[in-house]
Amino acid sequence: MKRAQEKRIVELFIHNLRDWTTDKHHVVDDAPFGGGQGMVMKPEPIFAAVEDLKKQTLNGAPKIILMSPGGRRLEQKMAQQLSQEAHLIIVSGHYEGVDHRVIEHLIDLEISIGDYVLTNGGIAAVVLVDSIVRLLPGALGHEQSAGDDSFSNGLLEAPQYTRPADFRGWKVPDVLLSGNHSEIAKWRKEQAITRTRENRPDLFR
Repeated sequence: MKRAQEKRIVELFIHNLRDWTTDKHHVVDDAPFGGGQGMVMKPEPIFAAVEDLKKQTLNGAPKIILMSPGGRRLEQKMAQQLSQEAHLIIVSGHYEGVDHRVIEHLIDLEISIGDYVLTNGGIAAVVLVDSIVRLLPGALGHEQSAGDDSFSNGLLEAPQYTRPADFRGWKVPDVLLSGNHSEIAKWRKEQAITRTRENRPDLFR
């Protein structure tokens, strides 16, 4: 992330919704209609913030994303698609969620990073940003790195090894020391299939 910013590959900005409130206490949440526990994020500051930020973009209409447990699950293909966007505005859900009118009339895409709930949608937003930024050309130290990642080709990544070749009697597979690149590629493909079948049968299917 730091390298990408230093190289001007990406610009990241964090905005405080309280800056778009109009009351003296800068309130961004309120009790839910119909009763229930917790608080709900108010629509006014979210609409005001997003509409203001949209005016400032120089790269066409930005895509507006909400981090929410009720969104589509983040996957590598989605991150690849979003890495093609010129400008993203990410709204971090919080408390019991946001007023549904935000989702109905402002948000382009709801994203969840998994089937669990966090105390702060900002954590999920960081995960999303990192998954996108590392796909931008020049962000990683080696251009091939992102292409070899788990999920890039539908499979988990094959096992990786480094020195020493023998650690506590556990040896690196001979094929990786052979220098035979075609056999190494074949071994890695077989291992990726095996790992995916064992660890993520849902992906394997």
